Amino acid sequence: MGEDGRAVLVTGASRGIGRATAQAFLNSGARVAINGRTTESVEEAIADLGEL
Repeated sequence: MGEDGRAVLVTGASRGIGRATAQAFLNSGARVAINGRTTESVEEAIADLGEL
């Protein structure tokens, strides 16, 4: 994708397609913000995805 330095917001990123999308943006060099239905699910996603 080549998103170096861009900031993106991925909604529904605590699981499924949203989490995969967040990971893809992270892998491409983007700065990623995520949200999800519960604080717990978002915290789990952050731990799995690494530094956001």
